Amino acid sequence: MTSTSMPPGLARFNALEEHAAFTALHEVCASTAWAKRLLAARPYAACQALYDASDAAMAELTAGDLAEAMAGHPPIGRPKPGDPTSAREQSGMAGASEALKAEMLELNLAYQEKFGHVFLICATGRTGEQMRDAVRERLGNTPEREREIVRTELGKINRIRLARLVEED
Repeated sequence: MTSTSMPPGLARFNALEEHAAFTALHEVCASTAWAKRLLAARPYAACQALYDASDAAMAELTAGDLAEAMAGHPPIGRPKPGDPTSAREQSGMAGASEALKAEMLELNLAYQEKFGHVFLICATGRTGEQMRDAVRERLGNTPEREREIVRTELGKINRIRLARLVEED
């Protein structure tokens, strides 16, 4: 691809009417503040510029903005019914044993009780066992440390979802 060509998906995104672009961004990340920041920076000359804007917006989210973003994510092991995105992202749990699914449910509940929100991890490419091990490890974190890990994981998820949005033909 030459430096002057733009992926068709990015060109489509740049050309969307504002409400449609906001809706597309809100499906990537449930944080209104994040979506508004990315919307305000349109048009993007390249996908990398969009990803960089996403990272910058993620870094500036308040605790409330992060909570809003996390509310858009179902618990690991229980993707939203009829939502192909969460099912695809959590496919590592699809073939998990009943014992592992039950353990994840218990760990999710313990995590939610401690931190007040769902356990969030960029699940793409991870096995059920890797996700279980991560939640076990992260249960020992302080709320402040966990908030920064969640911010990082959300950033990874947003990049994957943005790539799907703008890199498809």
